[in-house]
Order: sequence, then structure tokens, then C-alpha cells
Amino acid sequence: MKWGSVVVVTLAVLFMIGYEWPKFRQYSKREKRAFAMLTALGWVLTLLLVLFPDLPGPTQLVDFLFGPFGKLLE
Repeated sequence: MKWGSVVVVTLAVLFMIGYEWPKFRQYSKREKRAFAMLTALGWVLTLLLVLFPDLPGPTQLVDFLFGPFGKLLE
């Protein structure tokens, strides 16, 4: 089932790129590169969450980083 989700997410990203890319002909290379990088980052994060749903999120990272400082302030 997970691989089916991976295929669906990948097809959705490819459809999005195929739909949006012709509109990017008038934009600069920098904007095209930004679109490609943000799309790739979103695709990778989505695949990680599909394959490993128990991964800690950003809230757990902030708690880990700033937890000791919070205890000092109490």
C-alpha cells in the first residue's frame, strides 16, 4: 500500500510540473530553479512521511533544541 501512495504522489508531482512548466517560459532561470527545488523538497518530504509516518516533526525538533533553555528559565 505504501508503494501505491508513492506512485500516486509521484504522479501528482509530475502532473503539477507538466501543467505549470509551460507557463514558466516567460520567467527567468532563477524562478524556474526555485520552483523545481521547492517542488523537489516537497516531494521528498511527502515521500518520507508516507514511508515513515512515525518520523518526528518540527515541533519535536524545537522541543529538543530549546528544551534545556526552557528549564533554565523556569
